[in-house]
Order: sequence, then structure tokens, then C-alpha cells
Amino acid sequence: MSFILPTYHAPDFEIDALKNAPNVRMAPAPMDGVAPDHYHATGIYPEYFHIDGKWHLAEESRMDCIPVWEDGKIRIIEFRRLKKDQMVVLGRTEDGSEGIYVHMYGFAPKGEKDNAFAFRQGRSRETAYSKDYDELYSLLRHEKENGGKILWVMGPACTFDNDSRAAMAALIENGYAYGIMAGNALATHDLEAGLLGTALGQDIYSQEIMYNGHYNHIDTINKVRSCGSIPAFIEQYGIKDGIIHACVKAGVPFVLGGSIRDDGPLPEVYADVYEAQNAMRKLVSEATTIICMASVLHTIATGNMTPSYRVVDGQVRPLYFYSIDVSEFAVNKLLDRGSLAVKTMVTNVQDFIVHVRKAMGL
Repeated sequence: MSFILPTYHAPDFEIDALKNAPNVRMAPAPMDGVAPDHYHATGIYPEYFHIDGKWHLAEESRMDCIPVWEDGKIRIIEFRRLKKDQMVVLGRTEDGSEGIYVHMYGFAPKGEKDNAFAFRQGRSRETAYSKDYDELYSLLRHEKENGGKILWVMGPACTFDNDSRAAMAALIENGYAYGIMAGNALATHDLEAGLLGTALGQDIYSQEIMYNGHYNHIDTINKVRSCGSIPAFIEQYGIKDGIIHACVKAGVPFVLGGSIRDDGPLPEVYADVYEAQNAMRKLVSEATTIICMASVLHTIATGNMTPSYRVVDGQVRPLYFYSIDVSEFAVNKLLDRGSLAVKTMVTNVQDFIVHVRKAMGL
């Protein structure tokens, strides 16, 4: 199956409602971190703002954030980053009547709109996924061949199995990963596997429980902390395989967002949630395809900062977003949070990664 990137159809700004739209209203932020009354909040679709008689696209957006007019551009920023006197866009209609237009159907065939209703829109273990797999394989090849940026979000299940761990490492080593986002656990158990062949004290191939194996992951964390960094640990202890090893070897950035329950944690783990969010958004802001696997909270966090589009070299293109989990609840949770552009697949993530590796011929 060959992949064709959908063409983006910009709004017709010559229709009366948009041609005669007023300029958008603005007001200064009254104080740091506080928006003025009647502020506009962004969603996941392309949004245009009418300023000085011209429509401006917010080129980098995210859900539930604030548009500000700065240096001749619309910037989308979080409430916490808002500074006193920044000019904030006002208005809560999105049809152009207040100078704000949300363009929901830019990637649909020209003149068409998505169906409002269809049977079996929900995704479950009963859904047929053969076509989804083929489309994903085609997309990944297209991204690699055309400078796309594939971002993976992973829970620790991805490294608990020998074959899935090797498969993910192979994808990273062969250019199918622009970045990795995860928590302390994914990196800890991946490095534990590289050092001791176990994850949480269980052999990642034979599933044999090792004597005193419950010490293995904290022993690993302790060793990494004694080395000062993950790359230093990999070099000092001669780690030769795994997901994190592949990232370090290939120069692929990884962001590890900490949680209240973390052991250790590893030196690179962000302990401050907003520093973690900043680092995650930096990777998200350049990604063109995002694949989230078996990590409900990281998936929701990523979904909430991911729009449905990306502007690359001045061209608007879709941003593809996948959520993969064996739990129907987990994949549907993101849909419930309002990230409607996500494609979900209910399947074992370990099998999923192995299938993807084989399809890529690695």
C-alpha cells in the first residue's frame, strides 16, 4: 500500500462570512499567568485569526491554550506562560463572526465533510485492524523517506518482553524514531534488562523469577545514579542493547517525565511536572506522527498538547496520532478527553511493536 499525504484545503476567505469578518478583538493580560475576561481557548484543528484585514493561521497549536498576538504572529501559549500585557485574543465563536475561524475539514476531499454518524465508531477488541496496520506501515515508510518525525510514547510493557524490546530498538536504530517519551519505569526496566536480563526481576525471555529479583531495578537505578547519567552508565557497564541504548547510540532524544511513585529516579527523569511538560511539548511541536503505547497518563498528556495538523516548510499537513493498548478503557480514555483526531488500536503492544518491525523489514 502506497501512502499519499492528504492535500490541505484552506478556507475560502472570499465567502461573505469570512471576507466581511471583523478584526479579532484583543486585550492585554492583566497579570502574569492570568488571561483577560472572554479570552479565546484553542482546540486541535487549524484556527485562523483576522487581524488588520488579513487571516493568520496559528502555526503551532495545542488544546486549551491562549492565542496571543506577538511580533506579527499568532502564538499559542499555556496559561502559566502568559505574561502581563501580552495581547490576548478574545472571542468564543469560531465561525468568523468574531474574527476567529476554526477549519475542521481542511483534509477532507474538497467540498466534503466527515460523516457526523456511523456505526462502530468506537474501537474494541472486536474491531478489524488489518487495514489500520497496512496504513500505519505505509505512513511510517513515508515519514522516514520524506523527512517526517515519528515520536513514540511508551509505557514499561514495551520493554518487559525480549522480542518487543529488540523490535523497538531496531526501529530506533533504523531511523523510525525522532524522539521517545516515557516515564522512569520504561527506562529503568530497559536498562535493568540490558544489565541483568530482567525486568522487575523476571527474565524478559524465559519469564523465570530470579532470586532477590525485586532488587534488580533499584540496583540498576542506584548504579545509574552513581555514574551520574544514563549515557555514562551505558558506557561504564557495557550495555549493548535495548531501547535507551539505541536512543543514546543513534542520538535520538528521550524525555522521561517523573511521577509521584517513582523509585530513584534515574538522573534524567524530570521531577518537576512543568519542566517535563515543557520538554515533552518541545518534541511534540515538531512531530508529524505520534504513536502512544501502553501508558494511559503519558498518552493523555501527549494528546492534550497535540493538534491535528502541523505546518512544515509553509505547508499544512495532518499530524497522525495513534493510541495502542490492550485495554479498551485506555484507548477510549483519550477520546473522552476531547482529542478526537486519535486513531486507536486495541491490541497487545508487545505484539504490535514486533509486527511493525517485521513490516519495516528490519
